[in-house]
Amino acid sequence: MFWVLFLVVACAAAVTACARLCLAATATAATDFAAPAEATATERGLSLPEAAFLTGGPARVADLTLLSMHHHRMLLLAHTGWATVVDPAGRDDLECSVIRAIGSGGQARTAAVRTATAAAGAVRGVADRLVAAGLAVPDATRTSLATAVRTVRGATLLVLALGAVSLLMPDQEQSVRMHIVAWFALPLVLSLGCLLVARIEVGANTRWASPTGLWLLGTLAPRPVGDHDGADVEFLTAVALHGAHAVADPDLRAALTSTDSGHETSV
Repeated sequence: MFWVLFLVVACAAAVTACARLCLAATATAATDFAAPAEATATERGLSLPEAAFLTGGPARVADLTLLSMHHHRMLLLAHTGWATVVDPAGRDDLECSVIRAIGSGGQARTAAVRTATAAAGAVRGVADRLVAAGLAVPDATRTSLATAVRTVRGATLLVLALGAVSLLMPDQEQSVRMHIVAWFALPLVLSLGCLLVARIEVGANTRWASPTGLWLLGTLAPRPVGDHDGADVEFLTAVALHGAHAVADPDLRAALTSTDSGHETSV
């Protein structure tokens, strides 16, 4: 009957993790996003970096900035995974962040530049403006939900592990094994069901955009910025909304998605 202790631990872990997820989801649903009226949101509009953040977070903003600079011949993105500065005069804070990330040598690994740019103050400024406008989910809310989901996943693995150990104990009769399977199925169903609900319901709340931000993305095209022509806007808008997958050129896509390794990345 030693397996009963394992069952108690498994049940406690599953119930605690699921309760934590429910509390986090409830707190998220109760969050008072400072959502502007639809007319106000439409009048405000979205810049390309803002649209990129709402669809993919800081990493998407970094991708957009790198591709925009490459498109305007301010930066060379090689398919080998290196970024080289061509014009060091950044036109805004985001581009200046890229140049600073590359450093005085004028060349750096693209993956390292992407990481540094995504963590830069200019990208945090974009996030803060969107959160203040009620268009983005606060970082604390998103982190709380993600942590709760990971806790439920961990509890599910723990239930499986304890159930397996209980079944593998020596001198177990067949009837006892059937009881073990039946009893451990209860916390397993609970945790798996909670994960399924989280995937369907909670997942929508952990995206970068708030409900108002999602609405604005779906009804309003990002505005042209600076000296972008029509082709630039179409290309960069696709990148902002869909990321590197929207880049048709395989070499350029490889340049953007290259890993920060010591060897060259091939297409």
